[in-house]
Amino acid sequence: MLKIFLVEDEYVVREGIKNIDWASHGYDFVGEASDGEIAYPMIDKLKPDIVITDIKMPFMDGLELSKLIKKDFPQIEIIILSGYAEFEYAREAINIGVAHYLTKPISAEQLIGEVDTLAHKIEERKKDRAFREKYLQDMKENMEKERNNLFNIMVTQSRPVTDILEMASKLDISLSALFFNVVLVKIMSKNHSEEEYSESVIKVRDRAMDYIHKNEILMFDRGIEGVALVFKAGSREEIEIVRDRAIAELTAIFEMFPSIRYFGGIGTTVSRLREIGESFEAAGHAFAHRFFKEDSVFVKYNEISPESVNTADFDISNVDTNSIDRSRILQFLKQGEKSEVTYFVEEFMESMGENAANSFMMRQYIAMDIYFAIASFLEEIGQDKSDIPAFDLEGGDIKDSESLEKYIVNIIDLAVDKRQNNVNKKYNDVVETVIEYINEHYSDEDLSLNMLASYVNFSPNHLSMMFGQQTGKTFIKYLTDFRMNKAKELLRCTNKRSVDISVEVGYKDPHYFSYCFKKYQGVTPTQYRNGENGTENPEEE
Repeated sequence: MLKIFLVEDEYVVREGIKNIDWASHGYDFVGEASDGEIAYPMIDKLKPDIVITDIKMPFMDGLELSKLIKKDFPQIEIIILSGYAEFEYAREAINIGVAHYLTKPISAEQLIGEVDTLAHKIEERKKDRAFREKYLQDMKENMEKERNNLFNIMVTQSRPVTDILEMASKLDISLSALFFNVVLVKIMSKNHSEEEYSESVIKVRDRAMDYIHKNEILMFDRGIEGVALVFKAGSREEIEIVRDRAIAELTAIFEMFPSIRYFGGIGTTVSRLREIGESFEAAGHAFAHRFFKEDSVFVKYNEISPESVNTADFDISNVDTNSIDRSRILQFLKQGEKSEVTYFVEEFMESMGENAANSFMMRQYIAMDIYFAIASFLEEIGQDKSDIPAFDLEGGDIKDSESLEKYIVNIIDLAVDKRQNNVNKKYNDVVETVIEYINEHYSDEDLSLNMLASYVNFSPNHLSMMFGQQTGKTFIKYLTDFRMNKAKELLRCTNKRSVDISVEVGYKDPHYFSYCFKKYQGVTPTQYRNGENGTENPEEE
């Protein structure tokens, strides 16, 4: 029921309008005032849908009140009543945004008729706003993809800063700051592989996301790589305070769940948006350090210190061969990202001491051990190991520490590529299962990413990532395209009513279906059936 508020200084007129049987016409008369000054705080409290106000009143007249209302409560519609028919009053009222300007005297029937017209407009606007909110919620996955695309552009600086700021503005992201700092964070279950759906990981992620959103920290989802947090502030001191406070709070949340492990890499602070890639690269370097840490911890890039063997003259008998930890290699081969290979190898070499690779015999030992670790891993996952190059026994590939490091980076790169190919095959099977499920259940309005994630036993974020990689579309984009193409086929090839087609393609509310169809195609379902093609995905052009 829409709410009506009256502002009128003439007692007799006010009583006459007040005593209209508003309820029988479907309205709730919520209050009255004799002038604008008294009315304004009441309107602020009661939030009526329609304000009926006289134009000529003491203290604050109707035009002044209308200006205030339209400034602070633009959704409220205003009807002005006046005994003055002068054009200037009407023109000013129109400029303010008043819906109707009526001259006195006016009958109850006339006033109700004007209110009914206005009520229809309000209801349509509310419905449209509700549709838009639902549409935006449905398209949330697409928004996340756009946010992550923005982050990739930010750290690679593949677009001018002006373009980045414009993209951020469209996503309602503020990048206005003097200093920036990137932190990479990942949480995982201690008892499950990172690819599995873990209830404890989901719970802790939800708690952490709640804290991040409440404190307006910029967060970008990196899929199975975790998340990137971007802190911004007006000074180096402030950004360190804000960042360290957030890390302490997140650590406290993580520690509430003993079944999970977490790790964070803290980048350097930079003073320009165009330098944010440097902070990201430093955070990535620190993040790769997780393969050398058993504990859950946040590591700062500028605090990474290798455990070196500080001997000026190398003696192979002084080298602890246990430091050549094959388990670290295997862990990276299972969980590391291609972008982290160089960082990992640098850390791995440093962990053995700065002089360890000075001996040709030791370089042979290191290269051989890593080669066999990779060969064993590839056999385990059913991948061909034959094209992983063994090092030259004469030493050409490992003539010094630099060439050894290059050789290791190369063979780990190849192994990670093979692992990804293996994963992609698995992903293909999962995505095919998802697509088959969509084909059979697209008419179910409740079909969602979460439902499908549960069906294939993956986390929603992980499923979203793999679905996008395999199809080039987000789940919601794929589902929307599928439903709309079905709708277009039914509109053109059958005589079914639009309301029935709506239900058949997964929209119980035919009005919302019409709203979505127009957003997608640029014309209403009726217009499309009548031969107007519109422009597919008009909002994306």
